[in-house]
Amino acid sequence: MDKQSEGDLQTIHETDYQKMRYTKQLIDRYKHSRSTSLLRHNYLGKYAFVGIGNHSMNNLYPVLAFLHVPLKYICCKSANKLPLIESAYPGVHATTSLQEILADKDVKGVFVSAAPQAHFAIATEVLKSGKALFIEKPPCQSLEELARLMDLQKEHDTIVEVGLQKRNSPIMRILQKELKKSKGAVCYNLKYLTGAYPEGDALLDLFIHPLDCMTYLFGKGQVKSAVNVENHTLMLILEHHCATGILELSTGYSWSDAKEHWTINTDIGVYEMDQFDNLTLRHKSRILMGIPMEKVFPCGKTTISLFERNNFVPLQVNNQIVSQGYYDTIKGFVDAVEGKKTCALSSLEHLTHTYSLIENIRTLI
Repeated sequence: MDKQSEGDLQTIHETDYQKMRYTKQLIDRYKHSRSTSLLRHNYLGKYAFVGIGNHSMNNLYPVLAFLHVPLKYICCKSANKLPLIESAYPGVHATTSLQEILADKDVKGVFVSAAPQAHFAIATEVLKSGKALFIEKPPCQSLEELARLMDLQKEHDTIVEVGLQKRNSPIMRILQKELKKSKGAVCYNLKYLTGAYPEGDALLDLFIHPLDCMTYLFGKGQVKSAVNVENHTLMLILEHHCATGILELSTGYSWSDAKEHWTINTDIGVYEMDQFDNLTLRHKSRILMGIPMEKVFPCGKTTISLFERNNFVPLQVNNQIVSQGYYDTIKGFVDAVEGKKTCALSSLEHLTHTYSLIENIRTLI
């Protein structure tokens, strides 16, 4: 090899090394930015949490810890839990007194996730104190109680967010944008199937989720038909301004194989949602003069994945707490309290159609 060739080869190697070095610098800078972004959540106010049940500890407390929301108090009914709480959550004061929390001026917001029957009374006291309120569903037991809470919110001019977290899920955001493209009538089929629920009111405690999702997507709904099957399954036909749906809401199946599945038929195509883990759009073939072209010119199905939770990579975005909407709901509330955000997707006022629909169902079953 002559000297010219050796020089060219050395130049190539130096260029490759420089590219590798530059690429590594970019990667290191990206990783540093990504890791430090998780440490940038800086909330100045103090917060309290009323409730220490299974749902709270599995779905709500982890989000608060991830966001570094400073909890000053945890309130529960049982005095014998207080030392256990303070041991598990260092720096938090455990108490059985809601009034102790409400009297503390340092506390800017209160999270409430207690027994559903107790929510209205607790929410009333929190609103009267003027503190911001995050209340798990259901916030109250009736449309009349909802109106009273709304009056209190207006009177004390405070922030309220209801824990109907599925409104804040990525799938709901995608569906909202997609459904705006539809120009014709929409039909949907919804299945929400769980096991027995002897500890409470399934319509208000469980079925409020799918009913709220449909009123959120399609607006006020009216029950055209309702059948109660052996007190465990509701078969409903709902009519909205631009949509008609058939719903099966049931506690007659199994908790170990619980399912939530939607099929939404539009002039764009057919959307299918499964467990809030994935959303697809299957385009429909053209119809010419009433003739389905797929029968004349057979072709393969075209299905587009609009959202799919990746179970392989354990990143934040792939966590069910995010895909189910818990993360964005809680973050939105705390951001609003801290003056960083003002938009709420599940305020008390936004639930009027949902509670009207639930009361409509009660009159028919």
